[in-house]
Amino acid sequence: MADLAKGPAAAFALALVPVALLALAIYLLVQAGPAGLFRTDLPPVERLHVMRHTLARDVIRLDVVNAGPDASTIAQVMVRGAFWNHEVEPNRRLRPLEHARVTIPYPWTRGEPVEIVLLTSTGLTFPYEIEVASDTPEATAGALGRFALLGTLVGVIPVGLGLTWFPALRRLGRKSLAFLLHLTVGLLAFLVVDALSEGLSIAGGLPGVYHAKALLALGFIGAVLVLVGIQVRARSRQGSAVSSGALVAWLIALGIGLHNLGEGLAIGSAYVLGELSLGALLIVGFTLHNATEGIAIVAPILDEGARWGRLVGLGALAGGPTILGCWIGAFTYSRVWSLLFLGIGAGAIVQVIGAIVRGRPLADTLAPLNLAGLFAGYLLMYGTGLLVGAS
Repeated sequence: MADLAKGPAAAFALALVPVALLALAIYLLVQAGPAGLFRTDLPPVERLHVMRHTLARDVIRLDVVNAGPDASTIAQVMVRGAFWNHEVEPNRRLRPLEHARVTIPYPWTRGEPVEIVLLTSTGLTFPYEIEVASDTPEATAGALGRFALLGTLVGVIPVGLGLTWFPALRRLGRKSLAFLLHLTVGLLAFLVVDALSEGLSIAGGLPGVYHAKALLALGFIGAVLVLVGIQVRARSRQGSAVSSGALVAWLIALGIGLHNLGEGLAIGSAYVLGELSLGALLIVGFTLHNATEGIAIVAPILDEGARWGRLVGLGALAGGPTILGCWIGAFTYSRVWSLLFLGIGAGAIVQVIGAIVRGRPLADTLAPLNLAGLFAGYLLMYGTGLLVGAS
C-alpha cells in the first residue's frame, strides 16, 4: 500500500489539487465581479480595433475586434461625417477578444479616402480611415495568376539572376572569397534589421491585448531554435563528412525564403490597400534588392562547386515563398500572422549568420578587407532598399 501511495497515480492526483483550487478561485472571482468585488461606478473601458477592411462595389466591410477588458456594443456607424445604414454580424455586443464584421452599403469612389467612425452604446467613438479606396481582389484563377506573376517578378527572378553569378564568382581567389563571405554577412545583417524594423512598425498598429512585441520575439527565438535543431540533426545523420558549405547554403536559402514570405505579405497587402504602385522603378528596385540575396546563397559553396539542379533548388527555396506571401497578403491578410512571419524570418537569418561565422577567428573578420566586405554588403542592401522605398 505504501508503494501505491508513492506511485505515478498518487503524484498525478496530488498535482490536481492546486489546479482544482486555482480553478475554484478564478470561478469565484469571475462570479463575484459584476455583483460585488469588481463593482465600480466607472464607465466600461472600451477599445474597438479594425483589423482589416475589404471593399466590393458599393460595399465596405470592416473586421472589428474588441481589444478592451469590458464588453462593448457597436451602436452606430458614421461615414464621412454622416450616420449610415449598416449590419453587424454575428452580434453588436462584443465581449473581450470577440470579432464582428460590420457591413456598410456605401458608394465609395476608387482612389479616394474614406473616413469611418464606429460609435458604441456609451457614446465613445473609434475612427478608421481607408487612405486609398480600391477593390479587394477575390481569389479567382486570374487574380491568383496575377499575384503569382508579381511574386515571381519581385522574388523568384531576382534571386535567380543573383545565382547566375555563380560561375564568375568561382574564379575568385581565396582572399576574394573571404571578402565575399563577409559581404554575405553584411547582406544578411541588413535583412535582419529590415525585418525587425517592419515587425516593430506592425506591432505598433496592433492593440495591446495581442502583446505584439512578444509575438515577434516568439517567431524570432523559435526560428533560431528550430534551425539549430535542423543543423545539428543534419550533421549527426550525415557525419563529419557532410559539406558544411552546402548545409550553410541551404540554411541561407531557407532563411531568405522565410524573409521573402514576410516581404510578399507586405507586397500583397499594400497592393490591396492601394499603397503600391507597380511602376518600372519598383520592379527594378526589388530586382536589385533581391538579386544581391543570390550572392549570399552561393558564397558558401564557391570553393566546392554545385550542379545547376542544386542552384535551381536553392533559388526556389529562397524566392518561391514570395509568391505564397503575395497570395496570403492579398486575399487573407492578417497583421498578426505578418508579424509572426517577420520574426521567424529575422530569427532564421540570425541563425544563418551564426552558421557562417562559427569557427572563424575574430581577427579574420576584423581584417581590413573582410571588414570592408561587411560594410559593403550592408550598404549594398541599404542602397537597393532606398530604391525600393522611393518607387
